Amino acid sequence: MVASNGAKLYYFGIPSGYEFRSLLDDIVDVSKNTTRLPEEVRAQIRGIGDPVHIKVFVTPTCPYCPRAVRTAHQFALENPNIRADMIEALEFPELAQQYNVMAVPKVVINESTEFEGALPENVFAESVVSALS
Repeated sequence: MVASNGAKLYYFGIPSGYEFRSLLDDIVDVSKNTTRLPEEVRAQIRGIGDPVHIKVFVTPTCPYCPRAVRTAHQFALENPNIRADMIEALEFPELAQQYNVMAVPKVVINESTEFEGALPENVFAESVVSALS
């Protein structure tokens, strides 16, 4: 999915189960060219000048995964330097194995920072910034 500002939101695998709502919310955000991030998080994300690649591993039955995907995709909408991928771990087992996915959501930022769980937006943003250090 490509936004008018050039932001790209990627889905690797079918966004089924709980993830279907993420797809619908992304369509709405892209069409309105807006996000629901708090202003302080939005400002922090917009201030990132270096490329960032966020991978979010999910499964269709994970109730916490959509929050992680939505946060990553909203970051990408706020800053075209950020690329955010949803990766369905069951459909891409080789990637899940490569990144040692044992629980979902698993987030990998720039190959250097990893965490599991759906963090609050401000904590997720801090993780993105610290991955650039």
